Order: sequence, then C-alpha cells, then structure tokens
Amino acid sequence: MSRKYFGTDGVRGRVGTYPITPDFALQLGAAAGRVLAQTTDGGARPTVLIGKDTRISGYMLESALEAGFSSAGVDVILSGPLPTPGVAYLTRALRLSAGVVISASHNPYDDNGIKFFARGGVKLPDATELAIEAQLEKQLEHGLGCAPSAQLGKVRRLDDAVGRYIEFCKSTYPNDLDLRGLHIVVDCAHGAAYHTAPAVFHELGAKVTAVANQPSGFNINDGVGATHPEALKEQVLQAQADVGIALDGDADRLVMVDSAGRIFNGDELLYLLAQDRRQQSALPGVVGTLMTNLAVESALKRQGTALVRAKVGDRYVLEELNARGWQLGGEGSGHLLVLDKHTTGDGIVSALQILAAMRRAGRSLEQLLGGLELFPQTLINVKVAKGFDWKAYPSIVDTEKTISAALGDQGRILIRPSGTEPVVRVMVEAQDAHQAQKAAERLVTVMERAVKIA
Repeated sequence: MSRKYFGTDGVRGRVGTYPITPDFALQLGAAAGRVLAQTTDGGARPTVLIGKDTRISGYMLESALEAGFSSAGVDVILSGPLPTPGVAYLTRALRLSAGVVISASHNPYDDNGIKFFARGGVKLPDATELAIEAQLEKQLEHGLGCAPSAQLGKVRRLDDAVGRYIEFCKSTYPNDLDLRGLHIVVDCAHGAAYHTAPAVFHELGAKVTAVANQPSGFNINDGVGATHPEALKEQVLQAQADVGIALDGDADRLVMVDSAGRIFNGDELLYLLAQDRRQQSALPGVVGTLMTNLAVESALKRQGTALVRAKVGDRYVLEELNARGWQLGGEGSGHLLVLDKHTTGDGIVSALQILAAMRRAGRSLEQLLGGLELFPQTLINVKVAKGFDWKAYPSIVDTEKTISAALGDQGRILIRPSGTEPVVRVMVEAQDAHQAQKAAERLVTVMERAVKIA
C-alpha cells in the first residue's frame, strides 16, 4: 500500500502549501498521537520529543504539532533547535514513544518538513506511517476530536537537550584520543548544529573556527554548509586550518575539506571509514547507493571489501545495512551511517570517526585520501511525461547497451526516474570526463527523441 503524505524522509514541502500548513500539522500531531497511544506498552501515557532546525516556520509548526499531540492525550517534550540525529539520540536515551523533527534538511528556508523516529531512535516502520495516514483520513472526514480535559497531554521543555547531545557525540570518539593541535573550521550552515558542533570539537581539544553559526530563521543553507562546500574551502584556506567540516541544515550530512582546499564528498569519506574499519576489525561489507562512485567500489574490491548498492536515499542504505547486519554505509551527498555509533546518519558523529581515523594513522585527510581519484560523472535530467518508461523504447535500450559495452569495466550508465519531479536522470561515469560527457549527451539525445513521439 502506497503512502499519501509520507515520502522517503517524512512529510516535506513549501511552507504555506498543503501539507506544510499549521492545520495539517495539527491533524498530523493528533493522528500520530492516537496511533502511538494504541501501541504504547502497558497502557502508559505516551511521550514524544519535538525538535527542529532554525527555520522561521519551525515555531508555527512546533506549536501546531504540540497542540495536536496534546489533544490526543500525548505528553510533549520540546528540545528547541537540535540536529535531527540529536532528536533520535534523545528519543532513545529518554525511552520515549517517538521523536519528531521539524526540518527540511538541506532545502531553502521557505521549505520545511516533519519526520518521525520510533521508540529507540530508529526509522518509523512503514506500518506505523500507514496507520497514521489512515487515522489522518478518518479525522479529515469526521473531525479532529479531543481527549477529555483530564486526559490532555502536558508540555515541558528539556532545558539540557543541547548539553546531553554534545556529551553523546563526544562519547563516540575514542577515549584514548583527542583533537589537540588540530585547527578545524566548522560550517554549521546556519542550521540546527550552530550551538552543538563547535562545542563538540572544542571540548575534545581542537582549535575551532565556527562559521555560518548565526541563524536568523531565513539564512539556513544559504550559500553555506554541506550543499555549498566552496564557502568552507575559502574559510579553511583563509584560516590556514588543518581541516574543514561542513554540515547541512539539520546536521545529518557531512562534507570535509583538507588544508589545501580539496573538497571530499560522502563517497570519499565512506571509503576512508572503510579503510579504518578494516584495520580495526573485520569488515564484511559496505552499503552505498546506485550513485556511489565506481572508483570507490573498485578500490574497496581490490582490498577485499564488498560494496552493495541500495536505492538512492539514506533510508534505503539503512534498510540494506539492517538486513545484512552490517554497520557502515553512506551516499555521496554526505549521509554516512555508522550503526555501532548511532541509529541514524549524524554529521558530527561521522566527522569524529574521520578525525579518529586520522589520529590513529598519524596522517592528514589529504594523505589518507590523496590516492583515491573519483571517476568523473555526467548527470543530465530529461523532462518526460508522467509514467514514461524508457525501457519500453528499443532505441534507448539499444543505445544504452552499446555505450555500456564500450565503457566496459571502466565506466557505467545509470538511468533512473526521479521520485519527486517529472524527469529521468541519466548518469554516465567513466575514467575520462570527455567520454562520460559525450556518452551522456548521446543517450539524452536518443531519449529526447523518444519523449517527443511518446
């Protein structure tokens, strides 16, 4: 059964446009509260934690969700601005019924979203999402309703939420290591980590230069953070720092920069973590995505480590890791999963694992990753009609097969429909950038002809 409101990362959209409206958030809070009340063990009153990033709309959505939960007889704890993985951690640490994050991650400030963590700080099961949607539909048809006054939920603030999360992050760094002598530039993207990330690295001994740590409600991800690492590159070079760390708006993504200004994406950082893990203990395998660079897969294979590709999205990487009982996965955008450290992707925790690997090896970021050269990738979006199936057109299929044969094991083609817009994404990867570009353009030309006659 497909979901109507929940996507791969909760409910997300433009603020003021359904469903990111206060009335829908009120209904969603009430529906989620009623479902949680039905599944809470022992008949105890369910309690949820609500955290958010720094978007101006967070105040509005927080209040609406709070009212919805309270109306359903659910107690609410408010953390204020806190990274998404911080909400997951506190949900687990406080043994709460669920955690709620108000954030649109790396999107602009005028987008927002609502996502849930289940008990234990893990992804909300599909069955629970479907149950919430079914309750939503019932409320929209018959009215919101309200618990009796004696059963309404109470609301309180968790004043030490930030401090608790900082201590958790620090606990994932080895006790026998520190960051003394290291100068780190931390780009907080004017997002949820503005008051946590700098403190974590500073308290472990590093000299920290914090940038993009002045959120206004309107500047989250605006030319800074993991989606704009060029800003961090300039800051690292200007400060003559040893390393730079860029997070996104809700701090679950990580991009890093070395002292020379080279930018390292999630694929490269995943490879570094895999190298470090192999030296520490057995590493049965690593989970990437369909977009993971072929150079990373080839390098891991030479070292005897398998790379399994999941669908694009950290949700699917997590599902594959859990199915295999593995611990390490990620994607090029900077979502890294280290499941023996946290239940979800955490930019700060992932950065600490990279820094620990540097300390153990006694080498810099550029020395550890200097020998890994990513294959150039050309990605072109082709606008298509809804329901367009490229595999139904022999001209596209034949061209794809011809190009794939020419690339051999020195490149690959990935054609996938977008899950959010009416386009097909054509990606060609090859050792030679010119070859990748020409192959992609050839394939796109054939596809555009097919689209015109479709």
